Amino acid sequence: MSALVQPAAAGGGSPDRATTTVLDVVIPVYNEEAQLVDSVERVLDHLHSMPWSFRITIADNASTDQTAIIARRLSHTHPEVAVVHVAEKGRGRALKRAWSASASDVLVYMDADPSTDLAALLPLVAPLVSGHSDLAIGSRLARASRVRRGARRELISRSYNMILRQTLRARFSDAQCGFKAIRREAARELLPLVEDDAWFFDTELLVVAERAGLRIHEVPVDWTDDPDSSVELVRTAIDDLRGVARLGRSLVRGTLPLREIGERLGRTSAEAGRGRLGMQLGIFLVIGIVSTLAYAMLYLGLRSSMSPWWANFTALLVTAVLNTAANRRFTFGVRGPRDAIRHQMNGLVIFAAGLLVTSGSLALLHAAGSMSRGVEVVVLTTANLGVTVLRFVAMKLWVFVRRPVEATTEMEPAAERAGLSLRASAPGSPAATLPGSPAARRE
Repeated sequence: MSALVQPAAAGGGSPDRATTTVLDVVIPVYNEEAQLVDSVERVLDHLHSMPWSFRITIADNASTDQTAIIARRLSHTHPEVAVVHVAEKGRGRALKRAWSASASDVLVYMDADPSTDLAALLPLVAPLVSGHSDLAIGSRLARASRVRRGARRELISRSYNMILRQTLRARFSDAQCGFKAIRREAARELLPLVEDDAWFFDTELLVVAERAGLRIHEVPVDWTDDPDSSVELVRTAIDDLRGVARLGRSLVRGTLPLREIGERLGRTSAEAGRGRLGMQLGIFLVIGIVSTLAYAMLYLGLRSSMSPWWANFTALLVTAVLNTAANRRFTFGVRGPRDAIRHQMNGLVIFAAGLLVTSGSLALLHAAGSMSRGVEVVVLTTANLGVTVLRFVAMKLWVFVRRPVEATTEMEPAAERAGLSLRASAPGSPAATLPGSPAARRE
């Protein structure tokens, strides 16, 4: 459970912060009694120099020292400060609670330590306020960044981000910098899909956003290592690698409604699908190679008791059915019995095209006078590979095209697991009419 201490008017606006606050700067804290006051007042001073209304939310993350008491005192002293108390540990959990409860246009988060120079805050949030970008991240690995930290942390950070680029094909440079911002409507779509409640939260949020075609803006930051940081590097690294493996499996299985998120946020289908195309091609090719090998083995097994025509027909039919089922599940992420028969019938149309090509190849081979089974296998396998391109295009653009109703159906279980609601924002409410959001444009 979490409790929200609401402040008075933020940034000099009216008391209704839900409709007047542009920025909500969330500071997740765990046992930060020594530096909380200085950190919050430093952020307050900087925010007063910015052109937008704001509030600060201290997300007390199950602290065991005096952090909660100090946070509450700050909320009474400063009308722009609110407090969210989270009973369980986990930075991701604290951010989910604070962001999902916020009605501000742009949701920011920064660490309680003074590592990041606040001069980067304005360029971080400006593209989000204007609607140019969906997320923004501070990067310690950008060329223009100035970073002072130990060699161990530098090595771990660069190695981790390299792993993300190689395994999850991430294009952002720095996943774990504690300096990020997101537009509220993007948070509403993404948070139900982010499973991690700890340090991997940042990475998972960014990867899902990138794969959905959302626009991520990077800002170089000046960053100084905090020598008193309580982060356990080895344990965090291991947990992050487990998160990479779990998220990779979800992307391979296609269980995340990435295209639908992009479409609901106004991104084009090309943008929304761009992140998945490479992954889909890779999985499709693996399935295609396995199917081709299975076809060749099955053809040779049947050839001893059948004519080449019937052996080709039978082997092609069996592998076509299995190929459609495998691509349905793994390449395009379609599960359950719904439309399974329709998918297989459409797959049989592709099978007919493949049968026409392979039978024609076989006829030409026999017309040339060759009756060798080995040559038959080579020619038929080559022809089968030639049909692969046609099969992928047909499956992507025709066989497995999802109907709009599937988007809500797929997202609701993930939302329930995260304790969030996809239907919480009624038309006309602040959350449903954020400037620049699809709901606002419809109105």
